[in-house]
Order: sequence, then structure tokens, then C-alpha cells
Amino acid sequence: MSESHPILLSALTGFFFGLLLSMPIGPVNLTIINGAAQRGFKYAALIGLGAATMDVIYCTIAFTGFSSFFGIRLVKTSMEVFTFVFMLFLGIKFLTAKTVVAPTQLGDTASRIEKRIDEKFHPHSAFMTGFVRVMGNLGVLLFWIVLAANLLSRDWVDDTPAGKSACIACVALGAITWFCALSYYVARRGYGRFSEKTLLRMERFSGICLLGIGLFDGANIAWKLAQHRM
Repeated sequence: MSESHPILLSALTGFFFGLLLSMPIGPVNLTIINGAAQRGFKYAALIGLGAATMDVIYCTIAFTGFSSFFGIRLVKTSMEVFTFVFMLFLGIKFLTAKTVVAPTQLGDTASRIEKRIDEKFHPHSAFMTGFVRVMGNLGVLLFWIVLAANLLSRDWVDDTPAGKSACIACVALGAITWFCALSYYVARRGYGRFSEKTLLRMERFSGICLLGIGLFDGANIAWKLAQHRM
């Protein structure tokens, strides 16, 4: 499939990860849930559209700004190992979460930067609220940089302008699909349907998926080492 339909594979990969990475419960999803419960579907969907827009900007930076760097053999190999560790780390973090928190925060420094961005832009519209929530979370950019290196190295995303564009466009589609579905469900059913236990289950599902990807990466690295020794 990757040889005969590289653009289709790039698009499907983008949609899958756009959907998966939008699911963990953090500031954006909590803001959407509150917005949908208090002000309805349209308001919450605009928050999601703003968040998806900034997410796509970070995704575009990762795929276009670092592609030549990822082509270096040593960097490519190092990023594969780092991605394996990073996926396991995030998967375990999501899976063992005890409370609903932002899972991609990078510590106190990143939190201060997020707070400054929020204070500087002080969003007044639903769209800008979602946009700024993602802009301030530098963990999202880091995640896309690591993920872009991994997807390009495995040829899940075709390393051409068309392949990258298809992936990025479908990342947007996947993120918007999740945010709109969440907005519609909460606006229709009400906030009470989302207990903390339900939210944690959603986050843990993302953790299971990320652990699966990490274990797949680990198996692939082990296979390459075994082949090299033979």
C-alpha cells in the first residue's frame, strides 16, 4: 500500500494521528466541554476549530522545517530510538493518570510561557480561545517534531510536498472531527454525562494506543538490530 498509494497512506496516517492526539483530556477538551454545556455546539465547535488551526501550524512546522535534518542517517536512527522512549513515556503517563490534567506540559518553564501567551493575547472569541490554548502548549510542538521524524523515517508519510500536504490536511480533518463530535455530544447530552471517570477513560484509551505504537517501534528497532547482526 505504501508503495502503490503513498499519498493515500500519508492522508490516512494524518487523519489517525490528528484524531488520536486530540483525544487526551487537557485544557482544550475541557474548554470545549464547558463551552458546549454553557453556550452550545457552535461556540464549542469554534473553540475546536481554533485549536485545530494552531495544531496544524505546529504540525506544518514539524514536517517542513526539520525534514532535511531528519534525512541525516545518525539523526534518523537517534529519532527512532527517542520516539520509542517518548511514546512509551506518554502512553504510560496517559494510562496511569489519576486526575484530568494537560498531558503534554513540559514543566514550570513551559507553564509560565503558556500563561504569558494567554495574558498577552487574552482571547475574547471562541476561535482565539482554542487557538491560544494550543499555542501556549509547547509540548504539542515537541510531540509533532518527534512524530514527524518517526512517520517520515518509516515512510508512513511520503517525503514529498504532496505527501506532507495530504498528511497535514488530514491531521486538520481528524482534529476537527473529534472536536466537533465532542462539542455536539456535550451540547446535546449535557456536561453531566462527562464524569471525571469518563474523561479519564478517554485519556487512558489514548495511552493504550500510544503504548501500542511505542511497542511497535521497539519491535521494529529490535528487528533491524537482529538483521544487522545477521
